[in-house]
Amino acid sequence: MSPPISLMVQGTTSDAGKSTLVAGLARALRRRGLAVAPFKPQNMALNSAVTVDGGEIGRAQALQAAAAGVEPHTDFNPVLLKPSSDIGAQVIIHGRAVANLSARDYHAYKPTAMAAVLQSWDRLCAKYDALLVEGAGSPAEINLRDRDIANMGFAEAADVPVVLVADIDRGGVFAHLVGTLELLSPSEQARVRGFIINRFRGDIGLLQSGLDWLEARTGRKVFGVLPYLHGLFLDAEDALADGAADVRAEAGAEGDTLRVVAPVYPRISNHTDLDALRLHPQVDFRWVGPGQAIPPADLIVLPGSKSVRSDLAWLREQGWEEAIRRHLRYGGKVVGICGGFQMLGRQLADPLGLEGSPGTTSGLGWLEMETRLEAHKQLVNAAGRLDAALGGEAPVRGYEIHMGVSAGPALQRPALRLDAGAAGRRADGAVSEDGQILGTYLHGLFDAPEALAALLAWAGLGDVQRVDLAARREADLDRLADAVEAACDLDALFDHSLPERALR
Repeated sequence: MSPPISLMVQGTTSDAGKSTLVAGLARALRRRGLAVAPFKPQNMALNSAVTVDGGEIGRAQALQAAAAGVEPHTDFNPVLLKPSSDIGAQVIIHGRAVANLSARDYHAYKPTAMAAVLQSWDRLCAKYDALLVEGAGSPAEINLRDRDIANMGFAEAADVPVVLVADIDRGGVFAHLVGTLELLSPSEQARVRGFIINRFRGDIGLLQSGLDWLEARTGRKVFGVLPYLHGLFLDAEDALADGAADVRAEAGAEGDTLRVVAPVYPRISNHTDLDALRLHPQVDFRWVGPGQAIPPADLIVLPGSKSVRSDLAWLREQGWEEAIRRHLRYGGKVVGICGGFQMLGRQLADPLGLEGSPGTTSGLGWLEMETRLEAHKQLVNAAGRLDAALGGEAPVRGYEIHMGVSAGPALQRPALRLDAGAAGRRADGAVSEDGQILGTYLHGLFDAPEALAALLAWAGLGDVQRVDLAARREADLDRLADAVEAACDLDALFDHSLPERALR
């Protein structure tokens, strides 16, 4: 069997467009009839997804898998780092948490991590026609070169060609590209086929002289200049995504509007749970960061957290406890998802120190339950229905990622009924006695159109418009692939190894 077509997309900076470009290329190659898979050797992110083989990978690789038309698998992201502090992270290998390490200890662990990366790579090489690899950050970080597994260290070990992508919207694109190339070793420089410039606005004719200079200066081809795609709505790898306002404006909302706010705590995780709210044309959604005033709202959502006790302390410092108390007093609704659900209980215990120092913290106390963190992490894709009290048993689908085990009287009033195979259905979450508070462990609570409509109606929105997040994601992946195919010389990028036939 011949080796697969392969290409590694590395960026001159973080957020240069690596994840988006890999997704667009994956959809474009899928159209050409290739069995294609994404691959990110090492990802550092608090947005994650549960895979078909019951593990955990970065959210961006799950999106790229959707673009490629394959189920997410742990081999697509063999090393995932989930920061629990500024100097430490939970280390996940092949989808399973193996340790909590400081940055220095992880550096010593990297040879073990690289072995896991290459095992996954070998398995994918035997299964797919094409592999699209995403780097992390920049390959020119001098202090990270030793034992690198995320960028050129992997590309050299697996003998994969590289294209550099830079974001022109940030400014300094030619300095970014030339400077990055200059800081690579001779063998790494030889591995770089050329460049792609991302997020260009305006008349490309005015850019041509710069492109000519870049090619003459480096001896490498500019394979394409991708346009700035306004309103593109795809799952964010980790950072909070911008642009929800212009996405909503496209939908032309009329009539009632529901005001929704959510805190941006220091270790917020899986904030993509709120994408459906951000997208909805009848929702005025706002993230509230540190030091910002907490505006009046109809619905407050407490998202997931990688360090629940410390993020709860941050909430209190920022005045959220009193703001939520006042919000509930005036009839507002509250939703807590995963870590946010745990915060709503009476107590949070971490006796093993899994998310920080061992200890116990008093919760917000609005749900009669206690949560204890245990070493085993629950990782499962799940589907079921909202409880009838929340809107006529609308279907829900999502995933669970948590180490907390909750117990208490509040769980006798579940929010969801999830499928449990031969056992029928299992209860999940809780609804307060007064019906104002909902908590659940299910990430993706708002994603299904029926559940979104039911929950917005529960929160007080009348005449709810239907919004289908999955359909929008698919449409935007096609739009992205269209732009990649129109703007880039894919035949040259893949060294004339692609089939000519395009499938739509």
